[in-house]
Amino acid sequence: MHQDIEDFLLYLAAERGLSENYQLSTRLSLEALSKWASQTANINASGQITRELLTAFLAQRKQAGFATASIKLVVVAIKIFFRWLTQRERIARDIAEVLPLPRIERYLPETLNEQQIERLLESLPLEGPLALRNRAIFEVLYACGLRVSELCSARLENLDLENRILRVTGKGDKTRVLPVGTKAAEAMDIYLRVERPQLVSKQTRSHLFLSVRGRGLTPDRIWQLVKGAARLAGLPQNVYPHLLRHSFATHLLENGADLRIIQELLGHADIATTQIYTHVEQKRLKAIHFKFHPRAR
Repeated sequence: MHQDIEDFLLYLAAERGLSENYQLSTRLSLEALSKWASQTANINASGQITRELLTAFLAQRKQAGFATASIKLVVVAIKIFFRWLTQRERIARDIAEVLPLPRIERYLPETLNEQQIERLLESLPLEGPLALRNRAIFEVLYACGLRVSELCSARLENLDLENRILRVTGKGDKTRVLPVGTKAAEAMDIYLRVERPQLVSKQTRSHLFLSVRGRGLTPDRIWQLVKGAARLAGLPQNVYPHLLRHSFATHLLENGADLRIIQELLGHADIATTQIYTHVEQKRLKAIHFKFHPRAR
């Protein structure tokens, strides 16, 4: 089974071109199965594994406290592995085909309303150390709905301020082009002309946003900035960088944007991921109806 796993991972890398993170996740899942099968049933060959053994392995994962989302990743890895083994005729039949995927409970994303976003942005200092950089960061996070990783990896050569567009690389190394709003473009322009040149050092590359040492910012630093700004603005709820992305999508939907457009802007591979924001909007509409309709209560 060990050799089957190595050959399968080579297939994922060479023929499918899947990311290193995906390959690592798949390796961990399959090696855990291989180790468990060897220790509990003295099975070391892929063809000896039964459907009952797979079910028992997944049950053990659940009993060990693995989250539903983690178990789902394991199931997916097992299913594609055994499908590949069947296609390569290394086993007689695909015993994992009928394995059900665990159902993940969907939670509605938290959001800030438009007034709270305005309050957050307007509370940012206009002067002082890194004030221009920080304002540009917040404006771009909300204007473009960026993931923190996308913000940290954003490059100078991928920003076109004249046409107000920013090219970013998201999950799965997928690139998308995003419009940059007027206020975000203005904040970026001032930061790039006035403050960024002062941060450049020998270690500086082409990162859009620089630290005091002239290097790219880390996700942890962005978290610190957002938390600090939220405290300064006196916002009552837990505010974190991804909350700005959720708010970006929700406000677009509330103002009439098409769900497919929002999907493209967020970089979601599946429209089902974007559809969760429709539930946020439905919840808001129900609350408004309950509050204002004379016969709603």
